[in-house]
Amino acid sequence: MRTPCDPRCPNAPDPPTVYTCKHCGEPIVPGDEFYEIECDYYHEDCFTDCAANILVSQFGATKGVAEVDRW
Repeated sequence: MRTPCDPRCPNAPDPPTVYTCKHCGEPIVPGDEFYEIECDYYHEDCFTDCAANILVSQFGATKGVAEVDRW
C-alpha cells in the first residue's frame, strides 16, 4: 500500500538495467559492483570466476606448465 512500491514487495517492478553482464547475460542494476573491460561489463562475482579466461580471450595471455629440461 505504498507508492512507490517497497523494493522488497513481490509486486515491485524490476530495477532498471544499467548494463548486461557479458559472462552470465543477467542485468547489472543500480548498486551492483561490476568490472568493465573494453566496453564489456561483468558482475564482480562473474569476473572473479572467469578472470583468467577473460585475460586469455581478450588480451592474448597464455597459460603454460613449467618443466625442467632434463637433457
